[in-house]
Amino acid sequence: MRETKEIILASASARRKELLELIGLQFKVDPADYKEEMNLKLSPHELARALSLKKAKSVAGKYNNAIIIAADTFVIIRGQLLGKPHTKEEARRMLVLLDGATHSVITGFTILDTDTGKKISRSVETKVTFKKLTEKEIDAYVKTKEPLDKAGAYAIQGLGSILVKRIEGDYFNVIGLPLCPLVECLAEFGVRVLE
Repeated sequence: MRETKEIILASASARRKELLELIGLQFKVDPADYKEEMNLKLSPHELARALSLKKAKSVAGKYNNAIIIAADTFVIIRGQLLGKPHTKEEARRMLVLLDGATHSVITGFTILDTDTGKKISRSVETKVTFKKLTEKEIDAYVKTKEPLDKAGAYAIQGLGSILVKRIEGDYFNVIGLPLCPLVECLAEFGVRVLE
């Protein structure tokens, strides 16, 4: 693997960190302090890309010669945008919405070279279908606290996997970082994972 510059993951997400470690990338974590504006008047894909770009830019000023990777993930169901629940009540409301239905998980990611100013922003959508849940299952899952601070109130890589009946598209996108498109874009910055 050839890495010409320091790589910075502008995210506090443990899942994103694990995914980059999974592909053997050497990087440093420096979470973006950008406050997400979910009310920007953009389409879901435009919003995901815009949020990831703002996160990348919020960290970029600290580095002269680095590659910044930033991402933002949210869920769309019946025209509603679901971010991360911060209370058990919010998590329960989200899970009731997702119950037995198909929703979209959209992740926008941005790669930014702080030296050249070159940037790429992409967004990826995965369709996820939940099984029909009982009230008891929803309550039991919320009680585990896993849904808190997860887009759409579930973790597909954790206990939330048993709620998922079907998935169409990129599995890693649902976790928070679509690895195949990310690696393809990183190659355009001279960062090659398989070399």
